[in-house]
Order: sequence, then structure tokens, then C-alpha cells
Amino acid sequence: MNTTPAEPADRERARAIPEAAVARLAVYLRVLSGMADQGVNAVSSEELSQAAGVNAAKLRKDLSYIGSYGTRGVGYDVEVLVSHIERILGLTRNHSVAVVGIGNLGHALANYGGFPGRGFPVTALFDVDADLVGIPVGGIPVSHIDDITAVCVEREVSIGVIATPPPAAQSVCDRLVSAGVQCILNFAPVVLQVPDNVEVRKVDLAVEMQILSFHVARRADEAAGVSVGNNGLGVDGMVIRP
Repeated sequence: MNTTPAEPADRERARAIPEAAVARLAVYLRVLSGMADQGVNAVSSEELSQAAGVNAAKLRKDLSYIGSYGTRGVGYDVEVLVSHIERILGLTRNHSVAVVGIGNLGHALANYGGFPGRGFPVTALFDVDADLVGIPVGGIPVSHIDDITAVCVEREVSIGVIATPPPAAQSVCDRLVSAGVQCILNFAPVVLQVPDNVEVRKVDLAVEMQILSFHVARRADEAAGVSVGNNGLGVDGMVIRP
């Protein structure tokens, strides 16, 4: 595993970046990588912000956190900006990934070709199903969940992905933590209890669908001419009760 350390200046900048800006930097990197693949050498803040779906002023502020400032009339050097963002996001080192729970979602994650190319090779898979243990998925044999600690230590796993049913998630999390895994991506719809030094990112697909449902309903209401303000008045002044 590549463990190239970050420069002190990069570490200082990283500590000062707000969480929301970190998420946007990842989006910028995806867009910029696509531009680089197409042979684009320079991009203006307006072009990049439009492609990333953010305000240009916010984009310039985000990039200032990593010490990148565009040149007037030229914009940003795509290759240099990609390099800066990769260093800040810690992508100058590979992160060995373990997926626990090889159901439909786990299979999809194990076979996803986008992880290795971005520095996130999946090196370990775990499940409790005896019919799955020993069977290769995405070229990696599935190990039993009881072997999480030993396998994760041996393969230097730095990121654990939990794709188990909800009742098993906390136990799996505990095993990953005991193996020294400090970053966990959780797809199970439960809140995990972890030590302060462990970072958990939760992906709840049902919640995301509910948020989208809200936007669909709001746009449908707007199209129908329904407008509800702080005074609780709807169409033609009719009072709308909660």
C-alpha cells in the first residue's frame, strides 16, 4: 500500500477546510479528472463551477483553502489543480478497503471498477453465509466475518464498508474498529457507536429517496399554483393547517 505522507503545509490546510467544502472538493476532482481525460489543460472558475453545479464564488473560496488560485484570463491549470486536491484528500496513498456483507449491494461494491482507479482497491470481503465463504467475488475470495480482525490487520485495511442487515451492523463495526480500521462507510440504516478517533460516513438510500420525494412534491405543488408561506396561507388565502 502506498503510504506517501502528506506535506506539513497540506496537513495544515486540510485541518482548516470545512466539512461541506471537503465534499465539494471531491466533486471538483471528479469533474477535473474527466476534463483531463478529454485533454483539457485549463479551466475557468465559471466553467468548473457550472460543471460541478456550484456557485463560482463558493468554488473559488473552496479552492483557496488548498492554496490554489486561478490566473486572470487563463483560469486554473487542470493537471496542477487535480494534484492539489488529491494531496489534500489524501489520495496520494492507496486505501485498502474491506466490504462486509456480500448481498446484492455488497456484490455491486465488490465488483465496482471505479474504486481501484481512484486509489481505493477492495482487498477483503466478509460474510456469514457458508455458501459464500471461499467463493471469489470480483476476484477476491469471501472470508468469514469471524476473520475480520486477522484479515484486516494482515491486508492493512484502512476503510471498512458495512453493507449488512441492520442488526449485524454494530457488531461488524466493533470488529472493524478492533482491527484498527478508523474510517467506516455505513450503508446499514442504523447509527453506529464508535470511539472518537473513528470516522463514520452514513449512506441511507431510503433517506435520500425521501429527500427526493420532498422535492418532487414541492415542484408538483408549485406547478399546480400552491404557495405556502410563513403565514400558513395557501391558494386564494385558504388556511392550511399542519
